Amino acid sequence: MAVLFMILLFLTALFLILLILVQRGKGGGLAGALGGMGGQSAFGAKAGDTFTRVTIGVAAFWILLCIFSVRMLATGPSRLNVGQPAPQQSATESPADDSGTAPAPAPSDG
Repeated sequence: MAVLFMILLFLTALFLILLILVQRGKGGGLAGALGGMGGQSAFGAKAGDTFTRVTIGVAAFWILLCIFSVRMLATGPSRLNVGQPAPQQSATESPADDSGTAPAPAPSDG
């Protein structure tokens, strides 16, 4: 599931970068920087409004995807076990001594 989110996050970021580069800003956008059509828009007169709305939508989706990915990946396996009982103590482990002193070592035959 994490790989799916990473791929989706990467593709959305790549699409957002390309979408921003295509837009025409005050400086003429990418087309103006590369010696393109100059002051004319490559996609028509109303394309600026459409690109702005699409960019806002894709950016909002990317931000929400980032937040959801971080929350999902940061919780780790501890969140996956919600509602399941805690693992039982094994027979080799002894319960903690309430006296505060360490137990005496077993005598050796040596």
